[in-house]
Amino acid sequence: MSRNPTSAGAADALPRWQTRLALFLVPLLLAAASLFASPAALAQAPRVELQTNFGSIVIELYPDRAPDTVANFLQYVKEGHYDGTVFHRVIRGFMAQGGGFTAEFKEKPTREPIKNEAERTLKSGLRNEIGTVAMARTRDPHSATAQFFINVARNDFLDFRERTVIGYGYAVFGRVIKGLEVVDQMLQVPTGTGGPFKTDVPSKLPIIEKAVILGRR
Repeated sequence: MSRNPTSAGAADALPRWQTRLALFLVPLLLAAASLFASPAALAQAPRVELQTNFGSIVIELYPDRAPDTVANFLQYVKEGHYDGTVFHRVIRGFMAQGGGFTAEFKEKPTREPIKNEAERTLKSGLRNEIGTVAMARTRDPHSATAQFFINVARNDFLDFRERTVIGYGYAVFGRVIKGLEVVDQMLQVPTGTGGPFKTDVPSKLPIIEKAVILGRR
């Protein structure tokens, strides 16, 4: 079953050079912003490292803004669900999606879907923009399980708009604070068919070798 964020509107994504520049600058801006963050806010931010065959990606999570989504993601990490899964859908100027299939394109079993917290996360200031991480799902707004995607452009058309099938959006629950250059390397790999997918599969699959909880800052 497809759990893809729609690429409608992706034609308005940033040109390649602007995307790569943004992927370089975002971590620097995040580091500067953290200097002014309150100790209480930092204490609430668990981090997860995705150790991939392209390099390390560190995601900071926001349980105060997306409690159910973060708890769900962390539980999958603790269970080892993401170990050995791949980024099976990678689109330049849009996003990189993974966490559901092995390198042999076998879909891993999941728990029951979770409630879509996109409305709550948008109100808290989290948007589908460069570096943020959101849950992938089917057409059903409340169908997210384990798959997630990393935004590599400002994808505000994926944000919550209204409580309808089309308008519910995709819940953002974290942000890449280290390793956006690794994501950029994934974006440079040619894509095509693979397993059950007709498009957007990298010819060299980015594999999450291990997902590790790093703790709270």
